[in-house]
Amino acid sequence: MPYEFKLPDLGEGLTEGEIGRWLVQEGQEIREDDPLVEIATDKTTVEIPSPAAGVVSQILAAEGDVVPVGTVIVVIGGDGETPVRDKSSQAPRATPLVRKLARDLGVDLETIAGTGPQGRITENDVRGARDESSQSSGRREPIRGVKRQMFEHLTRAHREIPPVTWVEECDFTDVEVKRLLPLVLQAVAATLPEFPELNARVDGNDLVYLERYDIGVAVQTEQGLVVPVVRDVAAKSLDDLGAEIERLAAAAHAGALRPEELRDGTFTVTSAGKSAGLFTTPLVNHPQVAILGVYRIAERPVVRDGEIVVRRMGNVSVTFDHRVIDGKRAADFGLAVIAALGRGAA
Repeated sequence: MPYEFKLPDLGEGLTEGEIGRWLVQEGQEIREDDPLVEIATDKTTVEIPSPAAGVVSQILAAEGDVVPVGTVIVVIGGDGETPVRDKSSQAPRATPLVRKLARDLGVDLETIAGTGPQGRITENDVRGARDESSQSSGRREPIRGVKRQMFEHLTRAHREIPPVTWVEECDFTDVEVKRLLPLVLQAVAATLPEFPELNARVDGNDLVYLERYDIGVAVQTEQGLVVPVVRDVAAKSLDDLGAEIERLAAAAHAGALRPEELRDGTFTVTSAGKSAGLFTTPLVNHPQVAILGVYRIAERPVVRDGEIVVRRMGNVSVTFDHRVIDGKRAADFGLAVIAALGRGAA
């Protein structure tokens, strides 16, 4: 009997996943627990092992396809016949090589009637469709993987959240810049208890106040922006925070973050160093309600006690959901974080 492998429930209320990369091909013999497929969700990319041994008889979803949980995506064993499914959920029949060719040429397989055996789409079908199309004026590239998830997430954040950004200068002269991010996380965790409405999340018409301080750190990777979460920040030493941030950043760049390392943050900090520029307006990481940004730090002339002196200055911002946070409270929070940074430096 063939084994029809369905996209599993990956938790966290996810209802669909993107086929990131097939790790097998049709006709290949595999063992149970061999790597089968990478699935990209709005949290991370997960490698799924094969639940059965046998020959991969049919791959039914192409790389880049977004499919609902419970959809048959591959058949292992059997006689190669397509399982009977609702036609609306059936993926175009083509080999991975033909699918890759279609992606490279910008051809939508859903628009092609296959001329191969059992309606399978062939290389000639794809090239013929490409010749008939008018897409030669420019290169098209589908938005996939982490970039697609970021595209959808930020579209939702922009549509649903009325953001306001407060910004203020911070004197970093006495702050150990090499340990800036751990110091910022420590300052944020020390300040949030005074501002519980910033350490919260929106759930429908409710604001859920959280009593843990699990702070997300925005990391820009080649695949896109991800936000791994540093757990229990208030209980960690500065050295422990630095080690954990380095570990999570390395895993993010390697594409090896586990799903649980991207879940349930209560607040987010973003700092892109020199790339952050003088100031940007980060978007709130929904369903959180606020995000703190730290920007380029450089020596600048400032006035101290009536004299012009050179100090190491940078900007700090707080972007917040104005539906649930007043502007003055957000400003007071930002000033308190700046003050906490000064105390930490001392």
